[in-house]
Amino acid sequence: QGQLVESGGGLVQAGGSLRLSCAASTGTFRGHAMAWFRQAPGKEREFVAVVGVSGVTTDYGDAVKGRFTISRDNAKNTVYLQMNRLKPEDTAVYYCASAWRYGRDAYNYNAWGQGTQVTVSS
Repeated sequence: QGQLVESGGGLVQAGGSLRLSCAASTGTFRGHAMAWFRQAPGKEREFVAVVGVSGVTTDYGDAVKGRFTISRDNAKNTVYLQMNRLKPEDTAVYYCASAWRYGRDAYNYNAWGQGTQVTVSS
């Protein structure tokens, strides 16, 4: 099973920014779509963003569109999530995931990280 390790979470005030990173093993990264999901307490897991293999194709959840940017560095086997203009409702555990198939459906993702906590204070 592949390895994904997230970092970069923390506490930030509303309106601030954070950058999440996810370092992946080669077998989990190359040729895979890479995505971020999040889950807040008492809520279902939510799609945040996905980037295709080349890094050109991206898709975002409606809640984060225009504020978050996903990118990948194929030389470093790392995917990033730049989060700007953060809101309290962005508070959640953020998970990195990889899949052979590009898309929003969590069921397509067969490797997951342990998650990193993001807390946005008002």
